[in-house]
Amino acid sequence: MALPDILKKNLRLPIVGAPMFIISHPPLVLAQCKAGIVGSFPALNARPEAQLDEWLAEMTEELANHNAKNPDRPAAPFAVNQIVHRSNTRLQHDLQMCEKYKVPIVISSLGAVPEVNEAVHAYGGIVLHDIINNRHANSAIRKGADGLIAVAAGAGGHAGPLSPFALIQEIREWFDGPLLLSGSIANGRSVLAAQAMGADMAYIGTPFIATEEARAVDAYKQMIVDSNSSDIVYSNYFTGIQGNYLKPSIAQSGMDPDDLPQADASKMDFDGKASGAKAWKDIWGSGQGIGAVKKVRPVAEFVDQLEMEYLAAKKNLLES
Repeated sequence: MALPDILKKNLRLPIVGAPMFIISHPPLVLAQCKAGIVGSFPALNARPEAQLDEWLAEMTEELANHNAKNPDRPAAPFAVNQIVHRSNTRLQHDLQMCEKYKVPIVISSLGAVPEVNEAVHAYGGIVLHDIINNRHANSAIRKGADGLIAVAAGAGGHAGPLSPFALIQEIREWFDGPLLLSGSIANGRSVLAAQAMGADMAYIGTPFIATEEARAVDAYKQMIVDSNSSDIVYSNYFTGIQGNYLKPSIAQSGMDPDDLPQADASKMDFDGKASGAKAWKDIWGSGQGIGAVKKVRPVAEFVDQLEMEYLAAKKNLLES
């Protein structure tokens, strides 16, 4: 099945910049889109909720202006991530904002809700749902999602436990629609590898934390640069759902990253209460691919490198 136009038109590379809690905001998203990849942010990053209206107005206007001035290289589209978990009391409001601005791509997480898909389809948008296993993938498509984001082992944030090879293989046995892959993708070679194993696009988050436009404190950005895969711990303690976090950030908060207790899913909270805020403000998420991140730099420079590596990898394969 061919990708819908919105996932290939104006894209320089087959990449979606993943929405990162706290980190992703208009400057980062706009830089990603102008660089030629899909930029995205969680609706919940706009606080108070009225700010979401302001952000969407700003991005819609800025991208329209950019396209008018650069008809030969228009910006890629942007996406908004909607958490459909029952603890998100803002979902209805935030979905209405997406309808108002006709957000082209909605990324749904933590539950597949047919009503969300229907609302997005009504104005002409598409929905990509992130999943960590084949059962969740089946459920999302049955409930009306247009495509899937396979969040495999090694991804930042709430990562799944499965190898990307296993997860993509099982999904492709029955689904030929849009399929994105997340999990330790931090260079152009990995983007091509994701396509080779059956994904249409790469879903990249962690490397964008170490960019000038990201809304992360300098210490967080530098920790990404200074760390590698051995500095990542996989735990459900902070939110109730398994995720990957930087060990040094756990240690500097006074805990032993190698001896964390278990939590249950009831701790998950998206209304900004203590546990959720602490998990992302003090305990910093990261994927296992950070060994490829060597410095803090502008988004445009990083995307230039991704393109160079991607094209070189493709050329080398063709010549081998």
